[in-house]
Formats: sequence, C-alpha cells, structure tokens
Amino acid sequence: MKFSMIFEAQLADPTPEREQQLLRDSVEQAVLAEEAGFDRIWAVEHHSLTQYAHMSASEVFLAFVAARTSRIRIGHGVVTLPFGYQHPVRVAERAAMLDVLSGGRVDIGGGRGATRQEMSMFGVDPDDTYPQLEEALRIISAAWREERFEWHGGIDIGPGAVLPRPVQHPHPPLFLACSKRETLHAAAELGLGALVLGFAGAEDVAAMRAVYDAAIAGRSGNRLVSDQVNDHFAALCPTVVLDDAERAYRLGTRGQRFFAESIAHWYGGGPAPDPAGYAEEEDHVGALARERDQLVARLHEARVPVRPSATGTFNADHAYGDAGTALAYVERLRAIGVDEVICLIQMGTVPQEVCLETIRQWGERVIPQIRAKELAGV
Repeated sequence: MKFSMIFEAQLADPTPEREQQLLRDSVEQAVLAEEAGFDRIWAVEHHSLTQYAHMSASEVFLAFVAARTSRIRIGHGVVTLPFGYQHPVRVAERAAMLDVLSGGRVDIGGGRGATRQEMSMFGVDPDDTYPQLEEALRIISAAWREERFEWHGGIDIGPGAVLPRPVQHPHPPLFLACSKRETLHAAAELGLGALVLGFAGAEDVAAMRAVYDAAIAGRSGNRLVSDQVNDHFAALCPTVVLDDAERAYRLGTRGQRFFAESIAHWYGGGPAPDPAGYAEEEDHVGALARERDQLVARLHEARVPVRPSATGTFNADHAYGDAGTALAYVERLRAIGVDEVICLIQMGTVPQEVCLETIRQWGERVIPQIRAKELAGV
C-alpha cells in the first residue's frame, strides 16, 4: 500500500498575504511528507474557485517541491485537459521537463475542470469536456511514445518532436479523477489509474473498487490510451491526527464542513462558506448532517436519485482522531484492496501546526505499522 497527500490550497479567509503564506505552508507540508515516509504528493488544478482551491499552477508548485525533495513522487491530481484550458502538447512538455528535473518522479492525472466558474474563465464548452479529456490523454501518451509525432482529430498537431523526452519509459503513469461509477468504468477501459477523491467513506470505496475491478476484467483493450496499462486504485482519506483525539475530531469535521460548503457553492450554486460563523467547539457533525438532509430534500423534490457522489461530502466517518483511529481506518481501506491512501489534511480551516503534526503522526505511528504488517505478510 502507498501513502500520499493531496493539496487543494484551501483558504478560509482569503487575502493576498494569507494566500502567499498558504502556498509556502503547503511546500513545508510536502517536504515534511517525504521525511515522514509518504510515497507521493498530489496537487490539484483549479481556477478562480476562491476559498475552495487556490492551486491554479500546480506545475509550478510541484516543480518547487521537486527541487526541495529527492525521493517522494510528484503527482498532478489532476491537470484540466479540455483544450480551452491548455494545449495537450504543453501538458506533455511541462510534465516531461518535470520528470527529467525530478529524476523520474512524475505522475499525471487528467480531469475535466467542470465547474461553471472555471469553464467560463477559459471559454470551455461543457459538452466538450469528456471527449476532449479522453483525446488529450491519447495525445499526451502518443507524444511521449513517438519520437516524431502528429495527431489529426478534434485538434491537429504536427508533425514534430515533443521535447524533452520523459525519464520514465515510455512515459509517466497516467491516472483519471473518478467521482462516479461511470468515470471509474472509463478509467478501467482506458487503462488509467483511478483517483477516487470523494468523502463518501469506506463502504462507497468498496463499491467503487468492485466497479473498477469488474471493468478491468471485462475490458476488450480497444479503448486503451497507451500500451502501458496502469490499474492502480487510490482513495481519499480525510484525516486530522493528534494525541488529543477529541480535538482532532472537532478540527477534522470543521475542516470537512468548510470543504463541503465550498463544494456546494462552486459545484451546486449554494452560498459561499462562512467559516467565521462556526467555532472549533461547535457541533460540525450535526451541521453536516443538517446540510445533507437539506440536499436530500432538494434532490427528492427534483426527483433526482440520491447517490453517494452527491451526499458523500457530509459523511464524517473518516480518520479524525488519534493514531489508532487513523490506523483502523487504513485497515478498512486495506481490506477493500485500496492500493494507495490519499491523505487530505490541508482543509481550509485546519491550522498549519495541526497539518504538520498530522503528517508527523502518520509518519511515526500509522505508516510504519502498515509497512510492518506487509513485511510480515499479515
């Protein structure tokens, strides 16, 4: 089992000064993650989503982290790939350059960038996002595998060479962001690793693992984006770990509440989160439950099926507590067959010192326990 961290660069109360400090803090967390024994970091790419994600140029952030580290893998989780956001050749060039300079440590995940806000900033048509995402992955894979490359489809490219060539041969591993059964099925058919980034919890992760495995078993191979198949299943693990388990739970659920309200705002048109309106001591689990009930009522009224992908952000059953709590949650994911645990620590209201302590706790008390069990064959 691999262990990683993901960075959204969330900011509860944005100012330019706080934003600058947040990005420096995120680098500090990433450097500590390597020291603590994590295998990988992931950085999202979002645009114009105030509070929710200030990580707009993840390639720059990842390059900065790569220069400060020597071992930990550097992952785009994910690059927005519809053509309006960026040309596929530029994605291939930037990722290959980072792969060279990091010594072959790069991973690339693709995504749609499908909020109305982001699409309006770049003139992206919602109907284009799925087909262009798949075509971009095919272009990037082919550009890395072929010394002289050209492409004719939704976009015409070349002929020409995409330089530099990546260190990893024939190319860095490819992934897809997966929040629904349909995208899991697509990831399996395309031969891509699955980044399952929802909050729905271990039971939903088990169901999604089953969907992914069934799609892998049934794929014909005619949709693969590369001759290199990556059947890697990674699942999100929201976590805050402290010696004081009760405080960790309060801080974790408060951070998740901020995350859930931010998602509801940017993806569902709800009000912007107001983290100043809830204190650490408040019942954030109760607030999440109330917000979930309100969403379910709206979905029922609109006759829309209620699925974990819609209500998952309100589930508070995660690795919030002491190291024993986190270890027990990881064991649940391990039993499901999760290949990688993606720790979400940096939520908008979680203080930097708590993020750092959580990373240390995982490095000292969680990851070594799992490694020891794996070595013992338990």
